[in-house]
Amino acid sequence: MRVAIVHEWLTSHAGSEKVVEQMLQLYPSADLFSLVDFLLPEQRHFIGQRSVKTSFIQQLPLAKRAFRQYLPLMPLAVEQFDLSVYDVVISSNHAVAKGVLTAPHQLHISYVHTPIRYAWDLQHQYLQQSGLDRGAKGALTRLILHYLRLWDTTSANRVDRFVANSEFIARRIWRAYRRPATVIYPPVDVSRFVWQHPREEFYLTVSRFVPYKRVDLTVEAFNQLGLPLVVIGDGPDWERISALAGSTIRLLGKQPDPVVTDYMQRCKGFIFPAEEDFGITPVEAQAAGAPVIAFGRGGVTETVIHGKTGVLFLEQTVDSLVQAVKSFEMGMYQLNGENLRQQAERFSIECFQTRFRDCVEQTHTAFLQGDPLE
Repeated sequence: MRVAIVHEWLTSHAGSEKVVEQMLQLYPSADLFSLVDFLLPEQRHFIGQRSVKTSFIQQLPLAKRAFRQYLPLMPLAVEQFDLSVYDVVISSNHAVAKGVLTAPHQLHISYVHTPIRYAWDLQHQYLQQSGLDRGAKGALTRLILHYLRLWDTTSANRVDRFVANSEFIARRIWRAYRRPATVIYPPVDVSRFVWQHPREEFYLTVSRFVPYKRVDLTVEAFNQLGLPLVVIGDGPDWERISALAGSTIRLLGKQPDPVVTDYMQRCKGFIFPAEEDFGITPVEAQAAGAPVIAFGRGGVTETVIHGKTGVLFLEQTVDSLVQAVKSFEMGMYQLNGENLRQQAERFSIECFQTRFRDCVEQTHTAFLQGDPLE
């Protein structure tokens, strides 16, 4: 069968791109489509030697630096891809990829990282954080998001089978589209971690410095606790986080994977205060033998077992995180490396490949036979 893989944009090798990487491993002859492709030469290894078929947005002014500003054009752009020669279309969706046009004889499977966040349940948060919650520009943005929701709902009908990256996202898919979804967790490279390292007396968090990641919450909590914290990452909030950091907090900025691996293998615990769709770093931390202290909402409730591989705190506040760390410090939970590693193995690359291949093959067989897909 001829396979096409459609991704929104190729600008980094992060979480959703690592899913695409494994899809390409499973279907090495697949063609790859993306609205834009601005990968640097050193980032292109995961797509191999294949060329990427891009949309007209690739050629628009300032697209390399500000392609997200062309969001209103993205539904139109993704509909221009000619996929008529393919038997199976796999979309990797967190914005518009699932909106590609296919014919009745073509199977379309959409792997959803999330329904488009800023158009659905996070709209008000997005508008406030962007300074677009008032004024003419804000009104225009609300209008654009309104029409994007209408298109997003309509284009959901073009998908034959939804696959969600967590139960949390499956519920979002049902809320937005009233469609069920098969859950297949993203691939995590747990093999790169050694979990029997001796632990040291510092905590670790790894994150982009953007508001919803709540790095500020972690920093303020550890200022109160007076415990050593290492922070890896950077982003737009760097100056604000730097100003908050007290004497026990080390900001290392963005670091290469080997450095992150080393700190994960040595830290006493890993802090994760964000509400994420899935969250790869908590799984990586468990693979490295680090208990996870996380906000108990979102995908992390499916990857961290409270009291066995980590501690989940119930409110996204400084006080709640402080109390969780204090209970961990007092030894209230029996956490051991073997349990951590076993839990992490559930999300390995091999597990993803097996489950996703089986899903595609079984769905394709049912599709050819005319059997119901949901």
